[in-house]
Amino acid sequence: MFISEFIEYLLLEKKYSEHTVKAYKADLLTFLKFFEKEYDTVKISEANYAQIRSWIVTLVSGGVSNRTINRKVSSLKTYYKFLLKTEQVDKNPLAKHRALKVAKKLQIPFSTQEVESVLDYLTDNKDFESVRDRLIVELFYATGIRRIELVNLKISDIDIGNKQIKVLGKRSKERYLPLLSSVCQTIIQYLNIRSILLEGQENPFLLLTKKGVKIYETLVYRVINGYFSEASSKVKKSPHILRHSFATHLLNEGANLNAVKELLGHSSLAATQVYTHHSVAQLAKVYKKSHPRNKK
Repeated sequence: MFISEFIEYLLLEKKYSEHTVKAYKADLLTFLKFFEKEYDTVKISEANYAQIRSWIVTLVSGGVSNRTINRKVSSLKTYYKFLLKTEQVDKNPLAKHRALKVAKKLQIPFSTQEVESVLDYLTDNKDFESVRDRLIVELFYATGIRRIELVNLKISDIDIGNKQIKVLGKRSKERYLPLLSSVCQTIIQYLNIRSILLEGQENPFLLLTKKGVKIYETLVYRVINGYFSEASSKVKKSPHILRHSFATHLLNEGANLNAVKELLGHSSLAATQVYTHHSVAQLAKVYKKSHPRNKK
């Protein structure tokens, strides 16, 4: 079935993150378990679309969301592409499959007032965790980096002199992002407290827990969710919403879509355009206020 070879292909050739590869593997194993149970006399390399569709129907009947099903099928489709590439199969049974319809989720960004409220609160506290948490919020809002990118930041990635950081994005693509002077000041403050915490020990990663070890994604989520639960009544309060806020606020202030694309680390404009719906609303306000025909 070449599963281990497929995993190696995703890691080494496609350069997917370990988190992404783990999800691909879980999706693939879910299908294999179903297929072996329902079609135990058929090799997976000989599976046809009707058999795969029976798996999709089972997922739908089980109440699995269309979004999750699409992800699982996409993983399986990638697996068959790999088998086709390595000449284990002569065709991809999912080549003509069309994804299930998914309702678009409206992600509402934090307002500038909500972000400032959280930062003002954190400014009043000078202990290690408060300064670190302020830096986490500032980095998300000032650079728009992803949660995993923030977790993996190293001290060597910080260039205070040139006011920039180096970020390792998806598929190991590097990008350099500018830093605001205020963020640089917070970094300096944090590094001073961090050195006291470590007591001469070394750790290459920038952001640490109070025990002196690298922070993790769940902790970052709790930090953002915790502080913004006090400042915002919005349903979703996550690191991604703060990244969303960064992009939306830039676009609202007239930033070029291509520039925002580069800052976010997107490979195409299509991925960035999801952030523009609020900017269109802002544009409509300007349009109505400024258009000569509307003044009559």
